[in-house]
Amino acid sequence: MGFPVLICDDSMLARKSAQRALPIDWDAEVSFAANGREAIVALQRQHFGLLLLDLTMPEMDGVEVLEQIKALGIEVFVVVISGDIQPQMQQRVRELGALDFIAKPVDSQKLQAILQGFGLYRPAAQSAHA
Repeated sequence: MGFPVLICDDSMLARKSAQRALPIDWDAEVSFAANGREAIVALQRQHFGLLLLDLTMPEMDGVEVLEQIKALGIEVFVVVISGDIQPQMQQRVRELGALDFIAKPVDSQKLQAILQGFGLYRPAAQSAHA
C-alpha cells in the first residue's frame, strides 16, 4: 500500500496536474476531493499522510479547510498549491499549519524538494551501473 495523498482542488485539470507533479518513483496512493467539504469528509474517514490543497474553491476554501483540520485535530501534512501568491496569504496558511506554499502551476522539482525536506519522500537509489 502506497503513501496516502489527498489532492483537493475544484479544477479537475489542476488535480491531475498536481498528481503528475508527484515524484514518479514515489509509491503514492492518490485520492481526490473537488472542494474543501469533500476534503474534510475524506480526512475524517481515512488517514492521509499528505494533503495538496488549493485555496480558492467553492463551498469551503483552503483557509477554511486548514482551520477545520486544526479544530478537528486531524494530523496530516499540508502543502498549499494556489494562484494566490500574496505574502500575507502565504504567512496565513503557514500559521494555520501548512508546511509550505507552491504557486500554480505546480513545479514538480519544488514539490519534490518540499517532500524530501520534510522526510515524506526519498528518491530511489541511483543505479549502480549508471
